[in-house]
Amino acid sequence: MKGDRVEIVVDAGDTTRTYEVVASRAGRRVETAVRRGVVEVSEVTRNGSVVRTARFMATRVLALVEQPVPREDGSERPLGDDPKAG
Repeated sequence: MKGDRVEIVVDAGDTTRTYEVVASRAGRRVETAVRRGVVEVSEVTRNGSVVRTARFMATRVLALVEQPVPREDGSERPLGDDPKAG
């Protein structure tokens, strides 16, 4: 969904650098994966095509902050919020 965002904080030697990957258009989402010592953050279309990917060495990543946008269909509810409970 438009607005999904992931912030990556990376150790750059004497300082830190912050990068952002944002779902730039409606219908896209941001996915993260850690494989073989590499952190991949990708913007993906509805049908699963990767638009762009950012790769970082896992040993250099200090923080990975995912900030999803609340879905309109209500699929993301706060914990303990049971719609069947009356």
